[in-house]
Amino acid sequence: MSKKRLLTGLQASGTLHIGNYFGALKPFVEMYEEYDSHLMVADYHAVTSVRDPKVLRQNTIDVVKDYIAVGVDPEKVIMFKQSDILEHTELGWILDCLVTVPFLQQAHAYKDKVAKGLEANAGLFTYPMLMAADILLYDTEVVPVGEDQRQHIEYAREAVTKFNNAYGETFIEPKEHILKGTGVVPGIDGQKMSKSYKNTIPLFGTPEEIQKAVMSIVTGTGGEIPEVLHNIHEIVRGAVTNNFTETNSPQKFYDLYTENKSNYKALKEALIEDIEKLIAPMREKRASISDDDVRAVLKAGAEKARERAAKKMEDVRTKVGVTI
Repeated sequence: MSKKRLLTGLQASGTLHIGNYFGALKPFVEMYEEYDSHLMVADYHAVTSVRDPKVLRQNTIDVVKDYIAVGVDPEKVIMFKQSDILEHTELGWILDCLVTVPFLQQAHAYKDKVAKGLEANAGLFTYPMLMAADILLYDTEVVPVGEDQRQHIEYAREAVTKFNNAYGETFIEPKEHILKGTGVVPGIDGQKMSKSYKNTIPLFGTPEEIQKAVMSIVTGTGGEIPEVLHNIHEIVRGAVTNNFTETNSPQKFYDLYTENKSNYKALKEALIEDIEKLIAPMREKRASISDDDVRAVLKAGAEKARERAAKKMEDVRTKVGVTI
């Protein structure tokens, strides 16, 4: 039996944080070998907010290092850069022509980012259709997302319906694989952890950077378990322990917080210790990966992805009518 096709990716828009790890990287590592997996660095999506070419280039290299460092084997996945496959933007334009402005105005991510002060550029507005193109171009069957990203897949399915109704059966409807167990990882201010909100704990930060971020986590006035700190720590502790032991059990974790309700410094130091246990081995692995290693991985992945994308777009162009 052939494996179902899966696609996921991250924007090359900045340093990754532990929310990215728990929301996307870790779940991907745990499932990608079960599928015909595609891992895309969404560098064109990043252009909606990144204006410095040097930063974008470095971010692209960094995100590949990050994936490999957390456990992705480049031999077992097609890892490629979005901009290396020109069919992404070509199909994105075609899909833009099939949906309405009111439809795109309903996108939660767009409204949320604009409300937070991000520039309402046209790329951010049409972002969902480029994302749909990313998915549909490879006849993707499974897209792992968090619950808060479900709408992205709904938009992709709407794009399938629009295109198939206009030009005949061409694309299959992708299904979301909702990542369970983690939920939304809170940032140091209690909102969803996001680079846009500048409330992150860096995934591969130095011990000093991690300490600075953790010590900035919001807490209450004393006498109560600090909810944001507790929620972040619970997620990290679960990843560190995997299978709880007698000396590091759910009860021990509960006791840590009930016994230190007002000792926020002790609780934050315990979180720093657990974060270090989690990321130190990955940080070491990441340091061993060179920029040239990354370029080689992306070149090999692009060749495989391009072959699949070109075949799909040949069919799309014929049906749309641009092939004469």
